[in-house]
Amino acid sequence: MVGGPTVSQAVTHTLFATTAKGLEPLLADELTALGASDVRPTRAGVAFTGDLELAYRACLWSRLASRILLLLDHFTITNADDLYAAIKAVAWEQHLTADGTLAVEFTGGGSGIDHTRFGAQRVKDGVVDRLRERTGRRPSVDPARPDLRIHLHLARGEAQLYIDLAGEPLHRRGYRLEAGAAPLKESLAAALLLRAGWPEIAAAGGGLVDPLCGSGTLPIEAALIAADCAPGIDRDYYGFEGWLGHMPALWQQLHAEARERRSVGLGRLPAIAASDSDGAVVALAEANATRAGLAGKIHFSVAPLTAVQPVGEGAGLVITNPPYGERLEAQEGLGRLYADLGATLRERFEGWRAAIFTGNPPLGLCLGLKARRSHTFWNGPIECRLLTLTLAPEAYVTAQPPPGSARPALRPLSQEALGEGAQMLINRLRKNLKHLGRWARRNAVDCYRLYDADLPEYAFALDLYTTQEGLYAHLQEYAPPAAIDPRKAALRLREAATVVQQLLELAPERLVVKVRQRQKGRAQYEKLGESGQRHQVREDPCRFWVNLTDYLDTGLFLDHRTTRSMVGELAQGRDVLNLFCYTATATVHAALGGAASTTSVDLSNTYIDWARRNLALNGIQEGAFHRLVRADCFAWLEGAPRERRRYGLIFLDPPTFSNSKRMEESFDVERDQERLITLAARLLDEDGILIFSTNHRRFKLRTEAHPGLHFEEITRATLPEDFARNPRIHTCWLITREAH
Repeated sequence: MVGGPTVSQAVTHTLFATTAKGLEPLLADELTALGASDVRPTRAGVAFTGDLELAYRACLWSRLASRILLLLDHFTITNADDLYAAIKAVAWEQHLTADGTLAVEFTGGGSGIDHTRFGAQRVKDGVVDRLRERTGRRPSVDPARPDLRIHLHLARGEAQLYIDLAGEPLHRRGYRLEAGAAPLKESLAAALLLRAGWPEIAAAGGGLVDPLCGSGTLPIEAALIAADCAPGIDRDYYGFEGWLGHMPALWQQLHAEARERRSVGLGRLPAIAASDSDGAVVALAEANATRAGLAGKIHFSVAPLTAVQPVGEGAGLVITNPPYGERLEAQEGLGRLYADLGATLRERFEGWRAAIFTGNPPLGLCLGLKARRSHTFWNGPIECRLLTLTLAPEAYVTAQPPPGSARPALRPLSQEALGEGAQMLINRLRKNLKHLGRWARRNAVDCYRLYDADLPEYAFALDLYTTQEGLYAHLQEYAPPAAIDPRKAALRLREAATVVQQLLELAPERLVVKVRQRQKGRAQYEKLGESGQRHQVREDPCRFWVNLTDYLDTGLFLDHRTTRSMVGELAQGRDVLNLFCYTATATVHAALGGAASTTSVDLSNTYIDWARRNLALNGIQEGAFHRLVRADCFAWLEGAPRERRRYGLIFLDPPTFSNSKRMEESFDVERDQERLITLAARLLDEDGILIFSTNHRRFKLRTEAHPGLHFEEITRATLPEDFARNPRIHTCWLITREAH
């Protein structure tokens, strides 16, 4: 056992550095460079040995460790009383004053200790009781910044007792008070730079560019590395400072050495540039850099990705973590951003090295760059990839469409390469084809869903479209979760494509493959391709144009087939209003069903034009009796009473969410349902019918907000046979006025 007064600079200690999953090999190299011995990477950390000076150096200089733990003792226990006794036997008076503060962290379990809080309580009791018996006083608990932070790990009856020399995570360098959206931890940013070869590039005088810098963590960590700045030099708290074994003179010596090295290093810092299109986050990044002691050392600018330029002399490193989520909702999409990034790198940074860190690896295909290596890292719970390459013609490849768009034809697998699951898939598709094919022929249905993730291993939807040119298959893969190995997911997709082509005897160009991800707004309507190829399909008595490649959806919602037919049956002699009309397929049914007039409203120019083509295909003349209105439906409903017009049938099928720039405000069907239904119901004739439908999976209709209206749920009656196994695909209601 190591006691406080016996601790000296020369004593060799057993130490453990914790780190994030995936960083262990890099941390082992870092500790070896600092002078550690017996370095052994393990899960979520690295064990090593060294003297107290090494332990201090690790706290001060490690860019990758989270905590540095010094082993005090280890013992075998069989129950909680054993743990208490073993802890009480430690000479805590050599480590902590009776008037000091402590905190206990307990990990693991077993030996009758199933809750970490209970384990930590027993450790704390042992420490406090020992000091109280010897001094008559007891330390207090300070979970934030104690004089002594104790860490105990229990596994299979073996307890390891440590002092936490860091006190709080070492990735908290002190410069980042606000992180902005989706920040990288400082330690992860440093790991990415090390894997990308930044120390060697910087030593050779190469510059660094981050064109999507966010709050600046990557360029700041790059500057700290290049300038030989100890990452922990400006921290105002370490766990060893209140420990009785602490050697202040040794620590002050190491700290002074670090200050001198920083002073020299900042004088030879290479050119580092960071930019972002968001001025607010650039201001945040500059403030972070100033707190890190780097004021004026990094060139920050507000600029679009496509405006970025090389810096410095010769080749350098472009490294970036393309943002995703809220900051991109108003942009054209991640695929376009990745494509722009790849194009910019190819055009302006030839000869440089590039490192792209992504939490959405399939988007790497959009770069048009072939990664030389791919390293796996974990950003919190998200499995990510660092794609590294040298920007040279041999790395340039054809950019692939983004996930959600139509993919090029997948190369089929050989029969020998098909796994056991492929035969299960074949059997299921044959079974579905026998049943649904017979149903489709009997009901003159030319477009239907054949398969919808019936087997969990093959998570895709398969729709068949019989067009004038023949049969097409529309395969939509549901984006796999991050926990699924991308290579395994890609293999299953190729298996699925191979099976579908063989079973349906399709030419490769007759199989369209897309990835369907959770969408916000009208992202499912945004353009994903430029083929412009339309096909004519039949839905008796109607004909429609579909586009199988350029959009995530094809222009025809198959799950609404029965609902459209209902609109046609109810439309005879009525004035019909179709709100959020999309491609006006329901309007066509209404017009051919004998509607007195139709009015179709949608905000999108693309879909109003598509609607116009659908009307024309069915011989319906746009004009006074069949109007197409491009407008925000809410704004149009607010002004509609001025027309003094009422409708005998209204079809209302809004998107789940929309934040189009052309709208005055965002739309959320759950939030805005009361206002929407109220405005639409104002336009109903006394005996009018409002059909309200939504694809929101957890939608709850608030009928109590509409006195005077009668609601009848008709979901089951509107589910076609091919969607019966997915009853949550949509919900639907008939709404009428209460009889007086």
